[in-house]
Amino acid sequence: MLSSILFYSLDKAIRQYRRMAQTNIDRAGIAITIDQWLVLCVIQEIDDLTQTDIAERVFKDQASVARIIRLLLERGLLRAEPLPHDGRRTQLRVTEQGLHTLQAVEPVVLSNRAKALQGLSENDLNTLRFLLDQIAVNCTSSAE
Repeated sequence: MLSSILFYSLDKAIRQYRRMAQTNIDRAGIAITIDQWLVLCVIQEIDDLTQTDIAERVFKDQASVARIIRLLLERGLLRAEPLPHDGRRTQLRVTEQGLHTLQAVEPVVLSNRAKALQGLSENDLNTLRFLLDQIAVNCTSSAE
């Protein structure tokens, strides 16, 4: 039975969360997807990353990240500034419009998290973080 497989349950929870989160962002009238929001957040946090770095941080393939970045540039949420010391590269920066979008999404994201974690104690959350981190370490060490 699939429901007895831990990773099936984990994937189900993540997919349900993403579905709920996107629905609530859409209801708030904010024109951004979860993946676009993640990319924008990563660039806002560290604006000197390559597309490969961004892809690793948001757990997406490079082609998907390239499409997301192109769309964010077209919508004016990002801008690409040429690097003076390397004409082949650009540095991505979040625009004013991008900052406004991030600010608009923040209360929705906080509400989504609160809803998803409802009924879990701080101890539950710490245990869950520890266990998920341990699974990630186990998978990383076996992949090497």
